[in-house]
Amino acid sequence: MSDYQVTRIGAPEQWRDFHGGFDETRARDGRRVIDHELTMQYIGMTANALVPGEEAGYWHVHEKIEEMYVFLAGRGQMGLDDDVVDVEAGTVVRVGQGVWRTWRAAPDSQSELRWLCIRAGGEQLPHMPDDSRRGPDRPMPW
Repeated sequence: MSDYQVTRIGAPEQWRDFHGGFDETRARDGRRVIDHELTMQYIGMTANALVPGEEAGYWHVHEKIEEMYVFLAGRGQMGLDDDVVDVEAGTVVRVGQGVWRTWRAAPDSQSELRWLCIRAGGEQLPHMPDDSRRGPDRPMPW
């Protein structure tokens, strides 16, 4: 058996229907912690959806974890330390350790604000992955 897993999180339009969180006290509608469903070792990911006008309602900061927010739909804003950054579909925000962060969906957004938050920690990644190799003689499976 190969070391991989598959889960289906549904289309982004379905993400709001999920209720979840890192623990029960932090669960909310529109959050799904994908790494609780898969055997993740070095990265984590949540799928998120906020209705227009909804906000996180809290700030948070990480000492060891780096996060990347990939916005897929809607419009909103992120608070990053003392700055406010507008976000929309196609915006990618990297947030390093020690940076306070929060977010909200714009009240006049035409759709839910939907994003993936990818979390990682550990060793710094090389600019080009140096642990891969190609298999030019391996036939394609399709």
